[in-house]
Amino acid sequence: MQDLVSQQRTFFNTEITKNIPFRLEQLERLEDMLRDNEPALYKAIYNDFKKSEFDTFTSELSLVYHDIKDAKRNLKKWAGRKKVHTNLLNFPASSYIIPEPLGVCLVIGAWNYPYQLSLAPVVAAIAAGNTVILKPSEVPSATSAVMAKLINAAFEADFFTVVEGGIPETTELLEQEFDKIFFTGSTKVGKIVYQAAAKHLTPVALELGGKSPAFVTKDANLKMTVKRMVWAKFLNAGQTCIAPDYVLVDSEIEVEFLKLLASEIEEQKFAFSNNNYVQIINDDNFRRLSSLIEDSKIYYGGKKDAAERYIEPTVLHNIDFDDAIMQEEIFGPLLPVLSYSNLQEAIDTVKSLPKPLSCYIFTESNSVKQKIYIELSFGGGAINDAVMHITNPKLPFGGVGHSGMGAYHGEAGFKTFTHYKSILDKPTWLEFPLKYSPHTANQLKWLKRILKLQ
Repeated sequence: MQDLVSQQRTFFNTEITKNIPFRLEQLERLEDMLRDNEPALYKAIYNDFKKSEFDTFTSELSLVYHDIKDAKRNLKKWAGRKKVHTNLLNFPASSYIIPEPLGVCLVIGAWNYPYQLSLAPVVAAIAAGNTVILKPSEVPSATSAVMAKLINAAFEADFFTVVEGGIPETTELLEQEFDKIFFTGSTKVGKIVYQAAAKHLTPVALELGGKSPAFVTKDANLKMTVKRMVWAKFLNAGQTCIAPDYVLVDSEIEVEFLKLLASEIEEQKFAFSNNNYVQIINDDNFRRLSSLIEDSKIYYGGKKDAAERYIEPTVLHNIDFDDAIMQEEIFGPLLPVLSYSNLQEAIDTVKSLPKPLSCYIFTESNSVKQKIYIELSFGGGAINDAVMHITNPKLPFGGVGHSGMGAYHGEAGFKTFTHYKSILDKPTWLEFPLKYSPHTANQLKWLKRILKLQ
């Protein structure tokens, strides 16, 4: 690992990656490699958890392609020198900011969207002019293997390479000195990454998770609310960091809301055979999720098959914040529904919990929309929709507090992997004596005037 990081640092110091045409060429190479090998990528992810070609393209590869396209289109603008105003105290001079790459970067991907959550940060790092070591999650072993095979064949290791492995390999990587670490995963592991980075004062971006609430008010368009929420919650069998984790619904419409949920789930016919559902990633997560299902609280669903790692979409009701399912991020196809009679009390309860990665507000009331998104702190979200905010590259994606730090997608990703160097460029043909000794009362008077004008 030490040799690999050293090789990448040597290559970075050649200054080649600061060349815009070089970065564009590498982005083209990555895109071509992915497009040429889509069948192998589809096969690998299906072997890991029966994810269909449709879902893999729409929720993984298409987002990576979109990030590459956005970076290629805007790279020259993002990487260009930016002139800024020069204050009177520095007259005559010009001031500008130069975006420069950080250096050698480590990207640690997540298992739930193994292509998107590994490669989208890589796109941003390459666009910003860095070298990259990618450590994909070992949990979906087939996707990890196919990424390593394809990427390591397409790129030189001193620029971009994949390192496979589990905890020992990740631990050894984290002992090295990087210029940026980008991690996607649990809060628990995020703390370990943060501690390791602190030894070298390495800046980090942590894309974590949390219990993302969805508010449904009594004036919401219930039919559309349910349609969008069912899709967002059960996409990838709920194994989505920004899925609605639980619903807070006005007690006046709870019964109708629950009926519509069950009806919509029935209509969608979630099943492996319908190419719109996936397995729980492994046996440990299957057992964890199964233990959260209280039979007495099942409103809909609840069927399980350990051999197939299958849990059908399940709606739970009569839930309160003391229940086991409300103590941790669910990360599976279980949707707890809690009712409220006082919106302010519901907001205050959510405010007392760790800040979530996302929040969703389903209402037709502008005042309610503003009340919730102003009072609650969360990474990002949507009004009258869920999950889809991740598809807009103009919206920075990231968490706050326990749900993470740093953001990416579009220019936000470029900024995450970039240092903005400030330059004051001053000519030598003129110099005012105000700052030099001997200091006089008249000098101080003029300095006070100038500084007040700034």
